[in-house]
Amino acid sequence: MLALILAHLVAALCAPMLVRALGSKAFLPLALPSLASVVYLVAKAPAVHAGSTDHPHHEVGQGAGGLPPAVTESWTWVHQLGMNLDFRLDSLSWVLAMVVVFIGTLVLIYCVGYFEDDEPGLGLFAGSLTAFAGAMLGLVTTDNMLVLYVFWEITSVLSFLLIGHRITSRHSRSAAMEALIITASGGLAMLVGIVGLGQATGSYSISALMAHPPEAGPLVTASVVLLLVGAITKSAMVPFHFWLPGAMAAPTPVSAYLHAAAMVKAGIYLIARFAPAFADLDVWKWTVLLLGGPTMLLGAWRSLRQVDIKLVLAYGTVSQLGFLVLVVGHGTQDAALAGLTLLVAHALFKGSLFLVVGAIDHCTGTRDLRRLSGLARSMPVLFATACVSAASMAGVPPLLGFVSKEGAYTVFNPVEHGWFTVEGVTFVFILVGSMMTFAYSARFLWGAFRTQRTKPLTEVHDPGFFLQFSPALLAVCTIVLGLTSKTVLEPWLGNYSGWWAASEHPLHLGLWHGWTPVLAFTALTFAVGVLLHLRRRQINSFQRGVAALDLPGAERAFLLSMRSVDRLALSVTGASQRGSLPVTLGIVFAVSIAVPVGVLVFQEVPFPTQFTLMDSWAQLGVALVTIAAAVWGALSTRRLRAVILVGVTGYGTAALFMLYGAPDLALTQLMVESISIVIFILVLRRMAGRFPDTPRTVERAARIVIAVGVAGVLAIVALVAAASRMHPPASGGLLETAYTKGGGHNIVNVILVDTRGWDTMGEIAVVLVCATGVASLVFLREEVLETARAAASVSRTRRAVHHEPDTEGSRWLADASRMKATRRSAVLEVVTRLIFHGMLVWSLFVLLVGHDAPGGGFAGGLIATLALTVRYLAGEGDELRAAAPVLSGTLMGGGLFLAVTTGVLGMMAGGEPLQSWVFDLDIPVLGNLHLVTPAFFDIGVYLVVLGMGVGLLTSLGDGVDQQIASERGDGDRDALSRHADDEFVRYGLRHTERPIERPEVDA
Repeated sequence: MLALILAHLVAALCAPMLVRALGSKAFLPLALPSLASVVYLVAKAPAVHAGSTDHPHHEVGQGAGGLPPAVTESWTWVHQLGMNLDFRLDSLSWVLAMVVVFIGTLVLIYCVGYFEDDEPGLGLFAGSLTAFAGAMLGLVTTDNMLVLYVFWEITSVLSFLLIGHRITSRHSRSAAMEALIITASGGLAMLVGIVGLGQATGSYSISALMAHPPEAGPLVTASVVLLLVGAITKSAMVPFHFWLPGAMAAPTPVSAYLHAAAMVKAGIYLIARFAPAFADLDVWKWTVLLLGGPTMLLGAWRSLRQVDIKLVLAYGTVSQLGFLVLVVGHGTQDAALAGLTLLVAHALFKGSLFLVVGAIDHCTGTRDLRRLSGLARSMPVLFATACVSAASMAGVPPLLGFVSKEGAYTVFNPVEHGWFTVEGVTFVFILVGSMMTFAYSARFLWGAFRTQRTKPLTEVHDPGFFLQFSPALLAVCTIVLGLTSKTVLEPWLGNYSGWWAASEHPLHLGLWHGWTPVLAFTALTFAVGVLLHLRRRQINSFQRGVAALDLPGAERAFLLSMRSVDRLALSVTGASQRGSLPVTLGIVFAVSIAVPVGVLVFQEVPFPTQFTLMDSWAQLGVALVTIAAAVWGALSTRRLRAVILVGVTGYGTAALFMLYGAPDLALTQLMVESISIVIFILVLRRMAGRFPDTPRTVERAARIVIAVGVAGVLAIVALVAAASRMHPPASGGLLETAYTKGGGHNIVNVILVDTRGWDTMGEIAVVLVCATGVASLVFLREEVLETARAAASVSRTRRAVHHEPDTEGSRWLADASRMKATRRSAVLEVVTRLIFHGMLVWSLFVLLVGHDAPGGGFAGGLIATLALTVRYLAGEGDELRAAAPVLSGTLMGGGLFLAVTTGVLGMMAGGEPLQSWVFDLDIPVLGNLHLVTPAFFDIGVYLVVLGMGVGLLTSLGDGVDQQIASERGDGDRDALSRHADDEFVRYGLRHTERPIERPEVDA
């Protein structure tokens, strides 16, 4: 099963490329994974009952606790959470999986004729639809409740993309968001229920839960209710029914697949899966009855007034989903058989009818039954298909819809069970709903294919093969399965109904059961259905009158709640995020104080009885200097002085690290603090020299209280955390394992690139995002773009002059000579000549020895950044570009790619991600080389940090230089031109009117 799901994923990833190459015909190869799944399910059909398989991960046979036979497959995933890729293909999963992949295959084939080659966003649509089929396949076959939730949410996200395919349509976007909010909210509730059941049973295995259901109790009852919330939101039960008709804004293939055969069936599947364990609970019975019954009636009633034939089917789908919930959720053997038969029948006839609607819309340009005329003659194949499918929906023999409806009538027969029982009340809902189902089936067929005497015949174009093949095949299946229901369907579906004890008179599928009360109820259904259709005008008038009353409804309540949430969010945001940094930080720090203090006050926590204040007087001296710098910095009124004093606190921290015997941390802290000071100073050029007016006494007092409170709380938390340790520290074995498994003696570096390599991976990704954000702040301002665009045009004529090889150009730091004399520093240029190359060599040395000595990629990258900072300070932007000709984005992207590749190679070699591999190589002349694969990961970190440094210097250094020059109008157009030309290429910025190309420069 996992291979088939991954095949859908791979196909989805390839979809955009296939669409670009093949156009709409790309749906044919994209249908292959679903078609392969159909073949697989057919091949495994005997094994689902009692067969065998030779797959190494497969097992077949009876499950624990007498579970029905099934094909199982298991792969370890997140074992610590009990979240493994377990798949179990029993009769229920087999039927649902076949519905998903069979109809999915036909829908993908149908898309070939439905979409034009130049359809906007077709690649994303094709990929999303293919991935959705794979996610649904995983959802109905997984045996793990947590994995089921993962697939559940994937389908919600993909349905959002599919419903909102037409992004230019406001209706499509709002419908997609509405569906996502409702289904995702239900999914979150379901997740809580899953966790509750996992706690109650000690396992997240569905088969284990079904074999040994937990005893009823508050936790189990609450968990079951939350499971049902997930099911009713996904399957559009009242009061969440309105999202499904709104989702008809999606292209018709989406409606046919998601809203008839797949997505909405996920909730029905969830109910069917857990009904054997929980159907006896009162909360289950009443939820199923009180939601399924009204949903069936409301959906059918609403469909009788629709003039859009697609909405007729949409509200009819809501009604049929209520019907399914009533039958499947009843929890008896006969109801299980009837419910599963109804599920298959509904998928076939409703999928076919939606595809017919899509063909009509495609060929005529309208779905309004008031405008359609004469389609029965002009589209005979689709007319015949619609007749069969609509008749099945109405419950007309000898079709599968009739068989399923007769089964439901038999299960809830009030003559046998009584009218004032759960079965009797359920039967009333089903009987009245079926009467209206017959009426809206006739309304659909009559409205879509009649010939109106007062209207001209609707112009149509040939629907072609693809628009007719899929719905016609589904209609044929409806006929075949209806005629063979007793011999084909009942043996398969009866395996699922075996969960329950056999009834005294078990249900048998078939077309004829004799002269029974059920037959009389069927005749009554047809008669009332015909009468409702004949009285359609009166019904429409009545419904319009009710609609004119503008009564409150579920959709209005939803919209009102969303507006209330928006207003609340705006109010909270306006109160807490006022654009004031002191206020924002004050809120964060206040919460940081309140939460720990609350825990310390209301919980008994241990405090250390003995602790050492210091190990040496040097530590005390450094601490006092650091404290003095912090206090002086807080009292300073000048920005530059405050920045330098804050830097002193950072250097003091580095000194404390060194005194405590942590040279690696000290080196990194020293480099970070040095670069931070430089960046601060670069930014200060755009700010006033002094801080604004001193805050009022109250504000200053509040800041002092918060600052002292944060410091005190952090100190207390550190002491309490040290005294609260119950287990030995995790670092205990690192000294030995750092070398035996990580291949290095530097524990800090081994942790960064091996033990906690994924953390480092995330951190360097954040570094890349931050550098990009800084560049955006500087370069994506409109006035900067306009200035740079104008300057770049000038640079094309002057660029060659700046790069003309001459005596001056051959000297190192030659670009500094083009600076104004008042901005040059002879001392700085001499120092740069002396230390630049040495710092680069030192950075490489720190990088290479970092696995066994203090250093590593992060520290090495910071040292290289400092070297480039010195070069920039000596010659500004021109010298920076000369020293770092590689783009910052290239450095960061290459570093991240190298780090990711290093992690993936471990998996490809059969190990774990980021697993270390140690090689000792004897190289002639050079001697022994101790090589560990995390070294390549460290090189990636080095490149990312270096790229970040180049990006920050380019943005906050050179970029701000040019902004200042432009604002002052100092005439330094050459530097501005060079800056504009290079930075447009460096950051990929292009003006929409005149794309700027990098000019060719003669050697």
